[in-house]
Amino acid sequence: MFKKTFFQIHWFLGITAGLILSLMGVTGAIYSYEQQILKWMNPDSYVVEVQNQNKLSPAELYQHFTKQEPDIKINSVTIAALPEQASTVNIAKEGERRGYNMLVNPYTAEVLPEIKGKKFFKFVEQLHRNLTVGPVGKQITGACTLMLLFFVLSGLYLRWPKRHTIKQWFMLKPKLKGRNFIWDLHAVVGTWVAIFYLIIATTGLTWSYSWWKNGLYTVLGVEPPKAQMQGNQGGKGEKSGPGEKSGHSEKSPDKEHAGAKSRDGQKGHGEEKLLPAQEIDYALNQSWTAFNQKFATNYSSVTFNIPKKPDHQIELSFVDANIQHERARNNAKFDYQTAEFKDVKLYEDKKLNEKIMSSLLPVHRGSFFGPVYQFFAMLAALSMPLFFVTGWLLYLKRRKQKKLTSAARQNNVAVTVDPNAKPWLIAYASQTGVSEQLAWRTATSLQQARQPVTVKAVQHLTIDDLKQFEQVLFIASTYGTGEAPDLASSFAKKILTTQVDLSHLNYAVLALGSKEYPDTFCSFGHRIDQWLSQNSAQAMFNTIEVDNANPEQIQAWNTALAQATELELNTMHIDKTFDTWTLSKRELLNPNSLGAPAFNIEFKMPEGAHWQAGDIAEIQPANSRERIQAFLAKYELNPNTQVLGQSIENYVWNRDLTVDVPKTAILDQWLEQFPVLPTREYSIASVPAQQVLRLVVRQQSDEHGQLGLGSGWLTKHAEINAEVALRIRTNESFHLIADNRPIIYIGNGTGIAGLMSLLNARHRLEYTDNWLIFGERQREHDFFYEETLQTWLQMGTLKRLDLAFSRDQAEKVYVHHKLQENAEELKAWINQGAVIYVCGSINGMASDVDHALRQILGEAHLDQLRLDGRYRRDVY
Repeated sequence: MFKKTFFQIHWFLGITAGLILSLMGVTGAIYSYEQQILKWMNPDSYVVEVQNQNKLSPAELYQHFTKQEPDIKINSVTIAALPEQASTVNIAKEGERRGYNMLVNPYTAEVLPEIKGKKFFKFVEQLHRNLTVGPVGKQITGACTLMLLFFVLSGLYLRWPKRHTIKQWFMLKPKLKGRNFIWDLHAVVGTWVAIFYLIIATTGLTWSYSWWKNGLYTVLGVEPPKAQMQGNQGGKGEKSGPGEKSGHSEKSPDKEHAGAKSRDGQKGHGEEKLLPAQEIDYALNQSWTAFNQKFATNYSSVTFNIPKKPDHQIELSFVDANIQHERARNNAKFDYQTAEFKDVKLYEDKKLNEKIMSSLLPVHRGSFFGPVYQFFAMLAALSMPLFFVTGWLLYLKRRKQKKLTSAARQNNVAVTVDPNAKPWLIAYASQTGVSEQLAWRTATSLQQARQPVTVKAVQHLTIDDLKQFEQVLFIASTYGTGEAPDLASSFAKKILTTQVDLSHLNYAVLALGSKEYPDTFCSFGHRIDQWLSQNSAQAMFNTIEVDNANPEQIQAWNTALAQATELELNTMHIDKTFDTWTLSKRELLNPNSLGAPAFNIEFKMPEGAHWQAGDIAEIQPANSRERIQAFLAKYELNPNTQVLGQSIENYVWNRDLTVDVPKTAILDQWLEQFPVLPTREYSIASVPAQQVLRLVVRQQSDEHGQLGLGSGWLTKHAEINAEVALRIRTNESFHLIADNRPIIYIGNGTGIAGLMSLLNARHRLEYTDNWLIFGERQREHDFFYEETLQTWLQMGTLKRLDLAFSRDQAEKVYVHHKLQENAEELKAWINQGAVIYVCGSINGMASDVDHALRQILGEAHLDQLRLDGRYRRDVY
């Protein structure tokens, strides 16, 4: 709950403050390189042609401008060490709180062109600091900066994994798609920039809140500068205080110094009597000569503040030859009467904490740590919009998925019934939805004949229901190896073991199954028939068997029902309208595996396609090009010969060409005798929000090494970008629960597909009580979707991940062993309302898991879980 609360606050603040932070990030990145950009834009202002003479001294520049313009008020003079660099004269100017910097030719005192771009950067600065709306904007940006701190800390907390690896934390996973990729981009890049954002936010807040600034001084153990000292610090322009507006507007060493003194200077010109010009000339000459004698080879620029007090002292500041950053300034006072330097304070002599607090702007923009760090800090600031955009995308996808999950699926049709007709009860036992569909088809057929009909699932059927009705139709699937469907197990145990007089009852049974299980074909339907007969119910006709939803056998049921009731019933069948999907990707998941190759198969979604987690993709296999060519050659047929309006080659694409049909003279009638290839069903491994339908298909081969129909078509014969006939079949008994109860997912091999769709849906709903138990042969080769599962584990989507790789140790370990090892944990989850989903092979895994669950939970408890919809299976 604590983590969930953090997440809710994280995304809510992200989608509200994210836009402001994005704007601050981009403007801050631009502003951090202001001086470099301005120098690049204004080479004629910053660089002059070197002349064969010495630069004008500070005194000469002062004399020049005071003679040329007697009303000018000079605050400071800056001389650069490099011969091609311009000198700077800072003068008092209305509207310029920190004075105005004139760049001048150091050899002629010619005023150089005014710097272009300053207004733009002033606008960028204001946009960055207060959104150009003054104090209100300053409060908004300050609050958003506090939120940035929260985003970084809460993001790291939310991402904190149970297993720590460099790859998990810092490597993007380009194989991820859709929402998973967006989240990975958001989380991994967020981890990259976390340290930058922490430093940027921590220092940036000093310009917004004085309490934060004072707290930072206290934490670092540095005495804050006194307010009254700010005007007299000379070269210590940085001590003007980060809490002041001025702090963030400082651009360069000379401008920084000039601004620190200009306020004093302006005040002095207005209220104090200036020193005599001769004394100022003397002070500048003496200090310039002494400075060159002491520091001539160890500076890149030096600034002389014009003295205003008759104390025989001039303040100066200078930057080392190898400058660390724009605030790394040395400060000194020079007594021009005694020709001695006093209060020399070198930047390199400061302790680290003092350097930080005197250089908050360089720390904020990154130059404090060097040009490489500053560049990456700039990139981090520029990436701020990425988190706003990806955060919104994640939020919108989450909202969309919630709407889809809660959409209603009821569709009732009103009919007018014959008041004299006896009511019908139709009971169905369904695992994957086919029996349910046939039950409703049968009900519709009867209703169209004006018959009153009630439809019920057998798990909701009672003895009283059977006593109440005189006409009952059972439509029952046989599941697995002769079992009742999962939800019908309670009916099989409680009802089919009961002795009751049903002599009043007329019934019929439609039994569904698969001849792939010849020993148990339609056995559950036959069991219902035997129980009804034993309890004196009267059969209207013999049980109708249906193999894999064969349409002719389904119509036989409809025909038999029409004859028995003497009703005119419309033709009934299961709609199998296949859509055209495009095979977009085929990727081997288990290279070098001991098992058969398993593939990740992906399809592009046609317009309007939709399904739910847990549904099934039914594929119409097709013949390979080689098989069709061999068939045409065998019967000496021209592939372009027209049959029923199309070529033979196109007509036989989905026909079973392996059967032996004696050739007849009439080509159309002969070809029609080749049956359509049976369809194949696969659990869907994705959800519509991912914009792709994904299957996991393992190649199956017969005793002659021939690939199976479905697996061969999908994993080998169908070409990438080929059209595939595919339809979605609902599998309601395996649909995701609609609430946030815990879920235990159990599967092996390609059964990971059905579990991945459920996990994807839960991931989008942000339900995190998920426990996956998965088994395969070898971790090195058979850990399907490892990156996605590990990502979910880091994110907290998966609370637990238990793996059983049977061949990685001498003694084989399977998923049911993991259940037994964690029996107490399993019970705890069940007691918390957990729902169990099992997907994979019926032979071995599913039966072993069922047996383990009965041992751990007890048979009665497991049966109740099945009845309550808390034990769901999709096994094959």
